[in-house]
Amino acid sequence: MLTSADVKQAAKAMGADLVGISPMERFEGAPPQMDPRYIFPDARALIGLAFRIPRGYLRGIEEGTHFYQYPSMGYANINEVYAPTVLHELACLLEDHGYEGAVFRNTGSRMAVSDTSGDPAESAEYGRRVRYSRPVAEDRPAPDVMFQFRIAAFCCGLGEIGWSKVFLTPEFGPRQRFAFMLTDAPLEPDPLYDGPALCDRCMACVRECPVSAISAEESVKVTVAGRELEWGKLSEWDCFHGYMGSNRETNPFLPEDAFDELPDAAAILAGEANLLPEKALQVMAILRQYYASSAGYNSALCGGRGCLRACMVHLEERGVLSNQFDAPFRKRKPWRL
Repeated sequence: MLTSADVKQAAKAMGADLVGISPMERFEGAPPQMDPRYIFPDARALIGLAFRIPRGYLRGIEEGTHFYQYPSMGYANINEVYAPTVLHELACLLEDHGYEGAVFRNTGSRMAVSDTSGDPAESAEYGRRVRYSRPVAEDRPAPDVMFQFRIAAFCCGLGEIGWSKVFLTPEFGPRQRFAFMLTDAPLEPDPLYDGPALCDRCMACVRECPVSAISAEESVKVTVAGRELEWGKLSEWDCFHGYMGSNRETNPFLPEDAFDELPDAAAILAGEANLLPEKALQVMAILRQYYASSAGYNSALCGGRGCLRACMVHLEERGVLSNQFDAPFRKRKPWRL
């Protein structure tokens, strides 16, 4: 009989850094459009796989001298090559023991927008390949069901959600990406994370975000598996254009006149604009004229300045992560143009 220990040992041998297992009951109360039980109704467990982002992938952006390795290796390679390879191998292992493994990788840009979950016209401008979908039966949500990775990682006992909404593990802090597998194998679940709190609400993520996308005062609260989770309210559209490098002070590739055609160009360049979707989409269209990843990924030019790097620096200074280094990550004052 295949056990949870067998699955974890195999997944780590295949390349996953962390593995956790959740029972499907922990998703009780999730909105149907975000409930993984609709993807595989007979699933008995969700296997969560975490893949570390090596700290060195962030070195060039930290120094301001070499940018493309982080979006290439820290995003595209993990999401599109490395994690799917492990998912494939793990699914085959489950099949060899008579069980099914329904894979769920990091989604990229092919997500559908149903007629009940969003505005298809707006999302069509967002670069998604599928613009509209509808339920195949009255008792099912429309495809594609997309569950929340951070909540799924929490259900798998891998850590907690930080104030920035980035998931934190006791091993790597914010430095990992996730992939998941639904299975009908009767696996023993892991308990929810109950270790020392990783996020101490230091608000470094808020202070260092180049576009002020994370609120210091407003929060979002949800109840998952009997636990109340809370994180800072995130302006996702500001996060997206900031991640693509709309703030001139943290993007050496952006001309000063890039947004001259827009009425609030100065505020956008300074990272001060609170952009609604229509304006954010205009900004992102302009940014794509200057640079775009060949893998179809946007260039993550902010390098997680607040939610990833500032958070990581603080967690390492506190000494709460098990993945430790001889030298501190931040050796100089963070640069700004």
